[in-house]
Amino acid sequence: MNIVLLEPEIPSNTGNIGRTCAATDTSLHLIRPLGFSTDDKSLKRAGLDYWKYLDVKYYDSYADYIEKNPNVQLYFATTKAEKTYADVSYEPDCHIMFGKESAGIPEEILVENKSRCIRIPMLEDKRSLNLSNSAAIILYEALRQNDFCGLLKKGRLHRLQWK
Repeated sequence: MNIVLLEPEIPSNTGNIGRTCAATDTSLHLIRPLGFSTDDKSLKRAGLDYWKYLDVKYYDSYADYIEKNPNVQLYFATTKAEKTYADVSYEPDCHIMFGKESAGIPEEILVENKSRCIRIPMLEDKRSLNLSNSAAIILYEALRQNDFCGLLKKGRLHRLQWK
């Protein structure tokens, strides 16, 4: 799986998404400009010690990302979509894009990709969910549809054992 962040602005959101990506063997694609430095303390704190395990790729622009990722199955997460995230079938190597916190994905991109725009259902008068929560919700649905891509290890207790 692949999570794509278009011009993310808040380091703690990107750090949290990075941690989720590292825990699920999901690649993280960051499209500049970023609203922070990647060595920002907030970014590292949110990602804790997971950042070193993260497969992260950087792009100078949306056009650069598209040029370097031709023919990928790309979904656009937006509050403006007609389809929900549960209405599509995700491929194991698909890309799911999220826009910057203050504005989302530009409408020029959305109207060119209407059939691949998805949303999380919510009350109409609410603006949006937190970016890292949204990424986790949609990523885990995509993983679920793909039998969790080998992530179904049993949980272990720290001090005791399950009976």
